[in-house]
Amino acid sequence: MSLLDAGTWTGKIFAGGWSPGGGPELPVIEPATGEELGRLGSANTEDVARAAARATEAQRSWAAADYQERAAVLRRAGALFEEHGEEIQGWIVRESGSIPPKAGLENWFAASACFEAAGLPSRPYGELLRTRDPILSFSRRVPFGVVGVISPFNFPLILSIRAVAPALALGNAVLLKPDPRTAVCGGVVLARVFEEAGLPEGLFGVLPGGPEIGEAVVADPGVSMVSFTGSTRAGREVGQLAAKHLKRCHLELGGNNAMLVLDDVDIERAVSVGAFGSFMHQGQICMTTGRHLVARDIADEYANVLAKHAEHTPVGNPATDQVALGPVIDEGQRDHIHRIVRESVEAGARLAAGGTYEGLFYRPTVLADVPADSPAFAEEIFGPVAPVVPFDSIDEAVELASAGEHGLSLGILTRDVMRGLEIAERIPVGIVHVNDQTVADEVVNPFGGVKGTGSSWLGGPDANVQAFTQTQWVTMRGDLPEYPF
Repeated sequence: MSLLDAGTWTGKIFAGGWSPGGGPELPVIEPATGEELGRLGSANTEDVARAAARATEAQRSWAAADYQERAAVLRRAGALFEEHGEEIQGWIVRESGSIPPKAGLENWFAASACFEAAGLPSRPYGELLRTRDPILSFSRRVPFGVVGVISPFNFPLILSIRAVAPALALGNAVLLKPDPRTAVCGGVVLARVFEEAGLPEGLFGVLPGGPEIGEAVVADPGVSMVSFTGSTRAGREVGQLAAKHLKRCHLELGGNNAMLVLDDVDIERAVSVGAFGSFMHQGQICMTTGRHLVARDIADEYANVLAKHAEHTPVGNPATDQVALGPVIDEGQRDHIHRIVRESVEAGARLAAGGTYEGLFYRPTVLADVPADSPAFAEEIFGPVAPVVPFDSIDEAVELASAGEHGLSLGILTRDVMRGLEIAERIPVGIVHVNDQTVADEVVNPFGGVKGTGSSWLGGPDANVQAFTQTQWVTMRGDLPEYPF
C-alpha cells in the first residue's frame, strides 16, 4: 500500500485532516529534470490561525494522556518510516536532488528519531527542591503547548523530524512549515506517517508556503515556541519576530566550517576526507567543509590532488544514474554558487577544478590559494566548492578558522590527536571532529553551534527535553498558612 498516494495530498494542506489550502497550489519540481512531480496546496494566514486554534485545543488532551500512549504513537511512526522507506527515499531523491545513500540516511534518521523520542515521555520530569518551610516544593518540566517548526530544503526529512518527534513526544502540538521546494519529503511524509501512526487529529499540521506563512506561525498567539533551521540572515529575522512576541526561539543557523590539515597527514587520505566534507549533497549542508586550511608545505599538493578527485567525481541525475553529486536545488542557488566562484577568482584564487555547470548540475570545484578577503573564504557557499587556504603557523590557522560570524563545526586532520584537540580548544565552535571532516550527525548527539550559528541545541534526550519543555515550580501545603494580615 502506498503511503504517499498523490490522491491524498494533491492540492491540499494538512491541518486536522487533508483539505484545500487558502494559498495557491505549489508545483512539486524535480530539480534534476525540471519535471513537475505533482501539485501541493499551500496555506494562507487564515489557515495558520485555524490550525493553531485546533492544535491548542488538541494539545490539552495530548499532554494529559498516559505517557505510554504518546510513546506508542512514536514507536508506530518509527516503524512506518522503516516499512515505507523505499517510497520515502524515492521522493527525497527526486524532490531534493539527493543521491540514494543520502536519502537512506535521512529515512534512517527519521525512524531513529521517532524510536528515541518514544523514550522521552517516560523520563523523570522534575525534581524535589529543598525549602525552609513545611511544604512540598518541586520543579517539573511541562510542554510549551503549540510548537512552530520551520525547516529548510537541504535535509528536508531530518531537519523536520528532529524537532517534530521530540516536541510531540513531550506533549506538545506542532505546526510545521516546510520549505516549499521540498514540501513533500519534508512535510507530506511526516503528515502521512503520523496520521497512520494514530496521532490524534489536530495535533500536527503541515502548512507549506512562503516567508509570510513562517511569519504567521511565529506571530500567532497560539504558538508558544518556535524551532527554526535555516540561514543566519533568515534566523535573525525569525529571532527578532519571536522576541517581539516574547516567545522562546530555537535557532540552528548557517556555518562556514573550517577543516585544518596539518603537515603530518597522508595527503591522499586527507583529500578523500576533505572531498566528502565539501561535496556531499552538492555542499548544501550547514556542516559542509567550507574552508580547507592547509599547512603551506603541503597546500599545493593537497589542492592539486583534490582537483583530480573533483574532476573524476560523477555528476548527474541521482534517480537514473549512479552518481556522487546530483543537482543543486534551483537556479537561484546555482547562481549564488557561481557568483562566489567567479568573484573569488577575480580576487586572486586559482581555479584548480570545476567552476562550470550545466542546468542545475554544478561541477565539484576546487579553488586554490584563496585570499582571506574573497567571497569563497568569507561567505557560506552552500554548493560543491572546496576553497583551499594555506597557513604558515598554528596561530595563523586558529585565526583563520575563528574568522567570520559562524561557529558550527570544525575538523582537524593530524597524526597527533592530542595536538589536534589542543588546537580545537582555541577555536569557538559547537562541534569538533579530530581526524574527520565537518559533516556528521546522529540522533543521540547534541547538535548546535555558537556565534552566528545560533546558541540553541537539539539532539539527545537532555537537549530535547530542554528545548521542548519549560520549567514550572510547584509548592504544596497540607493546611492553609497563617499570615500577619
